[in-house]
Amino acid sequence: MAGIYALVGAFVGYQVVYKEAGGFVISNYDVIDPRVWSQLVVIALVVLILSLTTVIVLTYRQSKKKGQQFWGPGSKRLFSSLALPLVTGGILIIILLYKGEYSMVAPACLLFYGLSLVSGSHYTFSDVKWLGICEIVLGLLCALMPGYGLLFWTIGFGILHILYGSIMHFKYKQ
Repeated sequence: MAGIYALVGAFVGYQVVYKEAGGFVISNYDVIDPRVWSQLVVIALVVLILSLTTVIVLTYRQSKKKGQQFWGPGSKRLFSSLALPLVTGGILIIILLYKGEYSMVAPACLLFYGLSLVSGSHYTFSDVKWLGICEIVLGLLCALMPGYGLLFWTIGFGILHILYGSIMHFKYKQ
């Protein structure tokens, strides 16, 4: 579901950024009106809130179904392991937005999310580590290619999550 939310958010973000371009454009958004960036931040926050809510609800249901504790020692360790890279990345992204360094926002999102997944993978499925590594690689590539942040964001948060979710479903649910 997080991947689907991200794809919808990327589509809406694309419409906001390129509404005047009159056709399919992949890049060339190095200079964007700050009001457009504020709209993109709102879109990203909506995607994040929907994704987190879905993860919490589905995890809670799964733990109930298995008779496991939702907020136990393992989930607390996972949360604390995920939190440091995510909070650090979030603060950096706020600083980048404040300073107008917009081309580094998408790479920072991908990099810190990937670092968070690798850090948290010690307390969950080992496959999470590989998703994190893919996010880190995408973040580094995105940093090398300013102006393509929306495309990399779509791949990292949309396509990779859908692919990962499908793999996890068939690997562990069947």
